[in-house]
Amino acid sequence: MLTAIRRDVQAVLDRDPAANGPLEVVLCYPGLWAVWGHRIAHRLWLADVRLPARLVSVLARWLTGIEIHPAADVGERLFIDHGMGVVIGETAQVGSDVTLYHGVTLGGTTLARGKRHPTLGDGVVVGAGAKVLGPITVGDGSRVGANAVVVKPVPPGSVVVGVPGEIIAGRPAAPASNLQHGDVPDVLGGALLALIDRVQELEHRLGVDPTGHEGPYTSDDGIWHANEDFSI
Repeated sequence: MLTAIRRDVQAVLDRDPAANGPLEVVLCYPGLWAVWGHRIAHRLWLADVRLPARLVSVLARWLTGIEIHPAADVGERLFIDHGMGVVIGETAQVGSDVTLYHGVTLGGTTLARGKRHPTLGDGVVVGAGAKVLGPITVGDGSRVGANAVVVKPVPPGSVVVGVPGEIIAGRPAAPASNLQHGDVPDVLGGALLALIDRVQELEHRLGVDPTGHEGPYTSDDGIWHANEDFSI
């Protein structure tokens, strides 16, 4: 148990540049308290002492704002950064060296008993507000962008963004310290820019500008200048 505690503290120090030392991590990181509370609740659950396990889980939720079902299988060195609003469901499985940010939900999509929550591989990073739903697997080393909603399996080493989640890149699985959860492409922005470019191309072919005047025109990333008239 002491070895696991040391590993949990070191995981915070490795992945949070705001952490100033082990004592601060132990005293000031609710995400760490939630993980420790879950380890106690999980042992009680496995020993078939279900009600005390749930009570420990509820107490941890009151203290931290983080809800982890005592039956959830959580690996080593889980780091829940900030943590408020994180929910990890009953049949969820979380690998080693996983990082979850605030507002993350590992939830189910059915009322049927059995496996109904996601499985996260080792080294997965899930950005703030993201939802991973259903009995799907997010492969090792993958990143889920902030506010994404993931409902389909994700291969190892992938980057997922959007609603519903879309796999937009693959990469070699990275070490847990290489979070880069904010380094994800803007899929919607890219689609809009491509559409604007296409509209500009067609208008150039027609020889008119957005104001209805004949002849070529210029624009700046889709921002029209001069006397625009957007009436229909």
